[in-house]
Amino acid sequence: MTDLMLFQLVGVFLFSVGIAGLVWRKTLVGMLIALELMINGACLSIVAAAQLTHGDAVKGQLAALFVMGLAAAEATLLLAIILVAVRRLKSSRTDGIFHMRG
Repeated sequence: MTDLMLFQLVGVFLFSVGIAGLVWRKTLVGMLIALELMINGACLSIVAAAQLTHGDAVKGQLAALFVMGLAAAEATLLLAIILVAVRRLKSSRTDGIFHMRG
């Protein structure tokens, strides 16, 4: 088993755990953490593929920085949305948000 395959398997495992967490979590913060796990799994796969193949390693690192920047912006926006939802509904559970009317 090569190093690239090991890194890819870890990336797929992180992505799978993120999907499972996104499906089974009931709170918005838990869903945000699961989404971040998915993004980190994808970023690990990108960096591993760039470093351990004949491709340009700098392009892989730039792609990883781009993904990390998008993840930071996404986390900021989602935390703001979660804050507004918690202030209005007094709960961070997803059950109350899906039944919101008006």
